[in-house]
Amino acid sequence: MTRTKLDGTTAVITGAGSGIGRATALLAAAKGARLVLTDVSADTLAETVRLVGQAGGTVMHHEALDVRHVDAVDAFAARTHEVTGPVDVVMNVAGISTWGRIQDLSTEHWRRTVDIDLMGPIHVLSAFVPPMIEARRGGHVVNVSSAAGLFGLPLHAPYSAAKFGLRGVSEVLRFDLAPYGIGVTLVVPGAVNTPLVGTVDIVGVDRDDPKVRKAVDSFARHAVTPEKAAAAIVRGVERGRYLVYTSQDIRALHLTQRYAPFVYNIIMRVMNQQARRVLKRKVAPPADR
Repeated sequence: MTRTKLDGTTAVITGAGSGIGRATALLAAAKGARLVLTDVSADTLAETVRLVGQAGGTVMHHEALDVRHVDAVDAFAARTHEVTGPVDVVMNVAGISTWGRIQDLSTEHWRRTVDIDLMGPIHVLSAFVPPMIEARRGGHVVNVSSAAGLFGLPLHAPYSAAKFGLRGVSEVLRFDLAPYGIGVTLVVPGAVNTPLVGTVDIVGVDRDDPKVRKAVDSFARHAVTPEKAAAAIVRGVERGRYLVYTSQDIRALHLTQRYAPFVYNIIMRVMNQQARRVLKRKVAPPADR
């Protein structure tokens, strides 16, 4: 178990422009970390940098980039290392969410989700972790997966493909990096009230449909705040925890999945029935493949 205090560390955080990423950046800065921040949106990233500075924190380097592009990530890492040397903490928070029925999803839906949510973190890890190993001063890796990386949630196939993959990467690195004193924390958020709630791509579904709006509103009402999720992440890093839940409902369902699989199967069937009721309407034609 590797406990990592953030005070005095240099921490890279992706997806820092909003939601969990911004909340984690603000909390890490308050804990004394020097930050290296990135997000796909230059405007929201600049706002996070401003908020960190306003709160008395330090941003050593920041760049807007798309984590799908390995050359951009490598260049970002090279420029970061020129400023900071090897970093101490890497937090992969950036991500998107795509939901839909298999018959409505195009290859591009799958590819974009996997490229951002799985290959993006892999690009970041490949650019920043080897120098951490060479520096021989330990550190920490945080990968934000999802409840969809634990459970077979309805309509989540592309998202789960990426988040289960990130969970697998984390499970391997948990042991591979231990000899170097580098801890790994896997975060599995449930509902978090971030801008992602309003922008999730539900393929083949009219988001203005009253039933869909009602379902999305219900999701938002049960969601935790980004600040609560960030607090769970930082606490997990400081206590050396591998698996971090951001809400108790996900912890309870995970225990049910492991120790009462029959009950878990019933819950999943009920959730799928509810999803089918929401979708019981005229659905758009399948996307071109």
